[in-house]
Amino acid sequence: MIAAIILAAGQSTRMGCPKMILPWGQTSVIGQVVNTLATAGVGHIVAVVGGVHDKVETALQGLPVKLVYNPRYVEGDMLLSFQIGLSALEEQFEAALLALGDQPQVESQVVQDILTTYQMTHAPLVVPSYRMRRGHPWLLARSLWQAIFDMQPPSTLRDFLNTHASQIHYLPVDTGTVLQDLDTPEAYNRSRPE
Repeated sequence: MIAAIILAAGQSTRMGCPKMILPWGQTSVIGQVVNTLATAGVGHIVAVVGGVHDKVETALQGLPVKLVYNPRYVEGDMLLSFQIGLSALEEQFEAALLALGDQPQVESQVVQDILTTYQMTHAPLVVPSYRMRRGHPWLLARSLWQAIFDMQPPSTLRDFLNTHASQIHYLPVDTGTVLQDLDTPEAYNRSRPE
């Protein structure tokens, strides 16, 4: 079984307001991420939340997601949130998909392709690539979870991917959505659906 972990504990400092709960179509930014993962067939979804966890919880009401709190969210560390998310998964999960809570543009077909690629190759890392650039979400097999747990700041998830580059199975995709996130009001206004 494969679970998804959505990193949603950031403080949205460049956005100036909690970006996870901004409107996105009929839902919120993070609600769209959950819907995309669920539509792609991910049966267990965990969102790691931080400072505005109560508002995120409200935004996610009725959606198939479990919330896990990162008490050290002010450190703004994605590695720590991923460690907390992995710790929340039971033993039956053989891999985890790392998704970003501010990436509502990601398409369910890309997620399905990542899952299918893992099931066919059993590669320890499956990373989407657009024009030779790594994107999100990416998948991590359980065999490498301990390597994540062993890391300490200032090491980052990018450092992890660089260290394990030889184990990455790249999945070329034809959409730049795997690279896009929402960091500023301009990016949000440019990307949000009408």
